[in-house]
Amino acid sequence: MTMNKSQVKGEKHVLSSILPAFQRNLRIAGTLLSVYYAYMVEYRAELLLWVLSGSLPIILMGLWVEAARSGQFGLTSVDFARYFLAAFIARQFTVVWVIWEFEREIVEGRLSFRLLQPLNPIWHHFASHAAERLARLPFAFGLIVLFFLLYPQAFWLPSPTTLALFMVVIILAFALRFLMQYTLAMFAFWIERASALEQFWFLFYLFLSGLVAPLEVFPPLVREIVLWTPFPYLIYFPASLLVGLPVNLGKSLLVIVIWTVLFFLAYRWLWRRGLRQYSGMGA
Repeated sequence: MTMNKSQVKGEKHVLSSILPAFQRNLRIAGTLLSVYYAYMVEYRAELLLWVLSGSLPIILMGLWVEAARSGQFGLTSVDFARYFLAAFIARQFTVVWVIWEFEREIVEGRLSFRLLQPLNPIWHHFASHAAERLARLPFAFGLIVLFFLLYPQAFWLPSPTTLALFMVVIILAFALRFLMQYTLAMFAFWIERASALEQFWFLFYLFLSGLVAPLEVFPPLVREIVLWTPFPYLIYFPASLLVGLPVNLGKSLLVIVIWTVLFFLAYRWLWRRGLRQYSGMGA
């Protein structure tokens, strides 16, 4: 009986210590999201331009639809149309620009003020990206409706299960893409133009992520190699899942988790050493 009482007291003590911390973190997350959402909404015209700038898959769709009518690619013209629309949707959720923000904070010395706050600067950047996703949704939805009006034969509705899986996968894809670029941003502690690394990295992203072409048009051996890199899981995997193309769900989720962990560890390692470099410069 005494042991049972001790266990109950111990559980109450753990809950009493965890619950306030959870509530505090929830309030901080809510505050950051509301502040950055209000900031993003102020620039609605610019948001529309950002959405339009991500319409490359829609442009490429026309090329692949015509190619499918005269060639053998394993996908019909309607499949290509649906895939590139799904790729457009996936890109709207996974676009990231944190490296340019972080680089500017380093160059202008604004990171010093961030470090005075009891909150890792990564959460400011993460919250601004998450809020921007919410702010751009109406514009993206309008373009999707316009697409179906212009190309009604491509209209389809994913099942609730598929839609739920897509939302989970797109969140994981965004987290992976964010960590990939944030890890590269850490090199701003040592070089003035870390964004040049992202521009080089973007070449691999452009051709291997499924943004330019679905992986079904790749040679089988090349496709198998590419599927072990992080790039296909940023666009190709969520887009294929949404339109019902065959995917290996278990393997894909495993690869996403592995790359996410690797980039997180690399970010933490570079962050600790970068802070020493930053303080060593007298900032």
